[in-house]
Amino acid sequence: MWLIHCLVFKSILRKDSKTMDYHVSLPPSTTTCLSFKVHRRQPELVTPAKPTPRELKPLSDIDDQQGLRFQIPVIFFYRPNLTSNLDPVQVIRRALAQTLVYYYPFAGRLREGPNRKLSVDCTGEGVLFIEADADVTFAELEEADALLPPFPCLEELLFDVEGSSELLNTPLLLVQSLIRPSAKGIFTYVKVISMVTRLKCRGFIFALRFNHTMTDGAGLSLFLKSLCELACGLHAPSVPPVWERESLIASASTLVTHTHREYDDKVEPEAVVVGDFLVSRSFFFGPDEIAAIRRLLPTDLHNTTFEAMTSFLWRCRTVALSPHPNSEMRMTCIVNSRSKLSNPPIPSGYYGNVFAIPVAIATAKDLMEKPLEFPLRLIQEAKKSVTEDYIRSMMALMATRGRPMFVAAGNYIVSDLRHFDLGKVDFGPWGKPVYGGTAKAGIAVFPGVSFYVPFKNRKGVSGTVVAISLPVPAMEKFVEELDGVLYKCLNGRL
Repeated sequence: MWLIHCLVFKSILRKDSKTMDYHVSLPPSTTTCLSFKVHRRQPELVTPAKPTPRELKPLSDIDDQQGLRFQIPVIFFYRPNLTSNLDPVQVIRRALAQTLVYYYPFAGRLREGPNRKLSVDCTGEGVLFIEADADVTFAELEEADALLPPFPCLEELLFDVEGSSELLNTPLLLVQSLIRPSAKGIFTYVKVISMVTRLKCRGFIFALRFNHTMTDGAGLSLFLKSLCELACGLHAPSVPPVWERESLIASASTLVTHTHREYDDKVEPEAVVVGDFLVSRSFFFGPDEIAAIRRLLPTDLHNTTFEAMTSFLWRCRTVALSPHPNSEMRMTCIVNSRSKLSNPPIPSGYYGNVFAIPVAIATAKDLMEKPLEFPLRLIQEAKKSVTEDYIRSMMALMATRGRPMFVAAGNYIVSDLRHFDLGKVDFGPWGKPVYGGTAKAGIAVFPGVSFYVPFKNRKGVSGTVVAISLPVPAMEKFVEELDGVLYKCLNGRL
């Protein structure tokens, strides 16, 4: 488990200069007090390397729902390669311009039309890209346990350019690259706004912030795969991107045929309220931890790692929040639905959103008192409910009921990124990232979201990292509950 805080001691902005210097200092972690400077250049727009079509392309009825109208930051940490003289900033900037030729809608801007329908105006204006240098090494970050969420000084390493967080009429991707020129390390960040930062050791961090209405985890994986292929010398992506959002736009005859509790109108107040002081921590689940969780389940109950881990976290989180026993608690599973659709099937290069968010619902009392089998079976039933007809029904709901927001109150949302190859984003000489995944827990102003990210810890054990965000008292109780149960299981006392 890791918890890193960042304090900004001095911030200097020279408005008449093309660069900005920031000094940031981290309090001690287990062994190290880490302090470093970030030298950031002015943001620039990277445009497609060749002319692209100018057209207006409507998003699908899955894409433009209210619950996706925000941006998600992802981040990748790379060890230095002392045998290479390549500059990752130049490599990524050039590959990004080439990739935008194929993914040219990313270089456009979102517009909103009648019935809140979103479309991409393919203007070719480009994506935001920021180059920076940081006075810190990869080894120093690793020693300070700073390679997992919450990342120290994320707001500097993935800078929020003024106005870039808006949904409409702004760049759809931000990329930041952070790199160090001497012997310490390189950081790179890329969004559909972009920033790359060099570190002193010739390692780097690459960060990307993308507009979720444009793509999901599977689609982002395709984009990044193409970016890496072009960075490594290919002349075109091995999987050509496909738009075809019209296939997921509800026709006039498509009806709402299912009860979609995930979009209920009337619900109780949220357990985590705006204004609560939140803290984030990352938790690692390897084979031993999963085996411990399964000791809480009947031996003949078939379950996946996702189901076992998610049911356990849902219950621990509920205990930590201490809601009223009769409160309605929700667990929303983001279900990749590409394999569910056959009429027509989803092309392999499709990079739009194709998922459903079925919800499991129970009272807090039942979650806290009943065996773990209870929430696990609810999660299994929710996942099983997603069919092609369910997805078409959801599309009709969006088109006919104003593209509503999912229910946030009492909700814990889990997105499983373990199968999307984010840990294989390889730009050549630097190999695969030590960490590649989401940059923090939560989305926009809603903290109740966790992402499952594959990770290999310092002992070489492969598992899953889960970032959790909770109010401070709840986090203390969450850690107590989680550690207590796992300790007992691992020591044979349950």
